[in-house]
Amino acid sequence: MDLTNILVISGKPDLSELVSQTKGGAVVMNLVTGQKYPVFKNDRISSLGEIRIFTDNDERPLDEVMGAIYKHLDAKPTDFDPKKADSKTMFDLLAQVLPDYDRERVHASDVKKLFAWYNILLGADKLTPDPEAEQADGAEAKGE
Repeated sequence: MDLTNILVISGKPDLSELVSQTKGGAVVMNLVTGQKYPVFKNDRISSLGEIRIFTDNDERPLDEVMGAIYKHLDAKPTDFDPKKADSKTMFDLLAQVLPDYDRERVHASDVKKLFAWYNILLGADKLTPDPEAEQADGAEAKGE
C-alpha cells in the first residue's frame, strides 16, 4: 500500500488525497466527504508516506503499521471510536500489532490519530495491500 499521496493538512479535518498539482499548490480530495479543494504552498501538509512510529530500536513506516493493523483486524474497522475510546483500549491494540512500540515516545494523541486514520483509509478503500509486498512476505515466510 502506498500512502505517499494521502495527506494530513493542518486545520483541515480528516485525510485528503492528492488529485493534481498546480502552479501555486495542489488540488486535494477529502477522503470522507469526497469534496475537492485547493491547498497552497504555505499550508502545513504532511504525507502519510513520510510518517513513522517510534519503536524501541528504530522507527516503523506508517504503511507497515497500517498493514499490520489491517491484517490483525481482518480488514475490518476498529470496534471502537478512536475519538471517544480510552487510551488503554487503543494502546492494548497497538501493543498487539506493534509490540515493540516505544512506550515513552508514542503518546495517546498519536495512537488516537493512528486508529482514526486507519478507519478513514479503510473506508476509502486505500488500505489494499500491494500484491508484490504480499508475495515478498510469502517468500520470506517460506524461507526463500
